[in-house]
Amino acid sequence: MRELKFRAFTTSQHEPASGNPAGVVLDAEPLSDADMLSTAARFGFSETAFLSSITPDSARIRYFTPRAEIAFCGHATIASGVALARNGANPVISLTTNVGVVPVEATPQQASLTAVETSVDHLDEVLLDELLSALGLSRSDLDPALPPAFLRGANPHPIVPVGPGVLARLDHDSAAVLRLQDREGWDGTVPVVHRLGETRFASRNPFPRGGIREDPATGSAAAGLGAYLRHGGHLPVPSQITVEQGREVGRPSLIHVSVPVTGRIRVSGTAEEM
Repeated sequence: MRELKFRAFTTSQHEPASGNPAGVVLDAEPLSDADMLSTAARFGFSETAFLSSITPDSARIRYFTPRAEIAFCGHATIASGVALARNGANPVISLTTNVGVVPVEATPQQASLTAVETSVDHLDEVLLDELLSALGLSRSDLDPALPPAFLRGANPHPIVPVGPGVLARLDHDSAAVLRLQDREGWDGTVPVVHRLGETRFASRNPFPRGGIREDPATGSAAAGLGAYLRHGGHLPVPSQITVEQGREVGRPSLIHVSVPVTGRIRVSGTAEEM
């Protein structure tokens, strides 16, 4: 068994603090669920990935926050792909997650995952007001061109597109957000997103359910954003979009998203060992 630490979705400038830290545990067969949870708590990152049944082209993968197991984690998947590539894996690896098989193309420097299908639904108006209150926002902060929605993919979560200047002053109530996440079963972050250009977005992602105040880079939320934009006709397809995240918490990160005309969204990024 090997314990590794990576920063995933690092920036092209290779800033030493860039990317979202993730734990990666290879050959995790000896670990019980309780062992995995305590290991994730010891790492202290938003997620740690545990890989077992590793072959050159496949593995079983599970993800734990310091609080609980979750169904999927994008940045830990990118880190795991790079870790496997550095240990002799084939260029394409099938990772069996709790929500299905996720193909990952990986090199020793970067990886691309093919996310599970994501559906886009209306976000209940009463729930939206409760969420905005927890985020310290109001309806006037919303982007009138991009309505809030609820996404059901690997990790169910809302998405809240906002107007100019809102991300800079976002100061959410972590306890209130956590109550919503626990009550509603939102495994993922709560992405608050601002459109910087047709294919360029900035995002801040409160994540108290993961044991941290804010996630520096969220691959699953970036995949959801791609599905949301395509579903609402807010983006010509096929398209490539970039998501900038984490600068407000001192970990600037860059996520690349491929949005095809139909089918599953691809999320790509680099990873560096810590």
